[in-house]
Amino acid sequence: MHTERSFLTQTHRCVVKIGSALLTNNGLGLDVVAITAWVGQISALRKRGIEVVLVSSGAVAAGMQRLGFESRPHALHELQALAAVGQMGLVQRYESLFQQHAIHTAQVLLTHDDLANRERYLNARSTLRTLLALGVVPVVNENDTVATEEIRFGDNDTLAALVANLVEAELLVILTDQAGLYNKDPRHHTDAVLVSEGEAGDARLLAMAGAAGSLGRGGMRTKLLAADKAQRSGTATVIAAGREPEVLVRLLAGEAIGTCLRPSQERVAARKQWLAGQLQIRGRLTLDDGAVKVLRQAGKSLLPVGVQAVDGQFARGEVVVCVDASGREVARGLVNYSSDEAARIIGQPSDRIEAILGYVDEPELIHRDNMVLV
Repeated sequence: MHTERSFLTQTHRCVVKIGSALLTNNGLGLDVVAITAWVGQISALRKRGIEVVLVSSGAVAAGMQRLGFESRPHALHELQALAAVGQMGLVQRYESLFQQHAIHTAQVLLTHDDLANRERYLNARSTLRTLLALGVVPVVNENDTVATEEIRFGDNDTLAALVANLVEAELLVILTDQAGLYNKDPRHHTDAVLVSEGEAGDARLLAMAGAAGSLGRGGMRTKLLAADKAQRSGTATVIAAGREPEVLVRLLAGEAIGTCLRPSQERVAARKQWLAGQLQIRGRLTLDDGAVKVLRQAGKSLLPVGVQAVDGQFARGEVVVCVDASGREVARGLVNYSSDEAARIIGQPSDRIEAILGYVDEPELIHRDNMVLV
């Protein structure tokens, strides 16, 4: 084990992104042998108690192979149609292979708008965290039939980074057809040297990045930009060759494979900073003394039972300020219920939420992971 990578052995949750060129064997159709190997590695990680979210590219490329396209079309509607066809093959393959390891999978199609909208952000976060708690491997892809970001501008690198933010993963692994980031393009410079370690967001690294490939649209530049986005929640990123034997298992054992990009600050500080950037106050919750003490001293979530009053009009996922009985600010966070719903359940134990509202989204009004203490 290399000591500079030893922190990877402490990973409990990671996001693994596999690119189009890898999945489709450079356009020759889904590479079943390679996919089988990656599924086996992810299954081995799951057996070690490591939660994994798989972000899979390859839908367009797989659709091209299924429908006999020899080159990637330019028309957006054709690309979206190919993605719809190819996604069927991808999901079918993952489901059958993970079942061989007695692991269930779930298809999750997202758009960047889903993660920019606070209400949909919370919905997606709750769903993914529930799937992970149930031992399921979520297979995430861009919803290319209705969204155009991935088709037009990038591979799924950015989406993978946003998912890492969403589930608060310690590690994002981007598997590609390159060994990692080189100090210059290895296709044109025989003296190119692999960059083993770096810091996410370092502008000097971006200057080293080359262009995109023909199947994927990302290239090394979007992978570096994804690492910068991932660090907003304190997530480290490793860019590595997907065809390296047992690459995932070896990475999480601390082996120095590929390029490791550490976040520029600790996870908790990064998460709080990211939340602070979301803050535009929509309402106010007045807490009783017990709730104030629990938040400040125990670092727990805010439950409805500890809230005395609701002020303002806000929707699920918007930011509210929490104050004590004298009006002093205690915390801010993303609320799990609208103002009307919150007004009906305050002062009540969480097990009464469903009886009062007819459903339950979360047992907390604000989860501690979505809260900044003041």
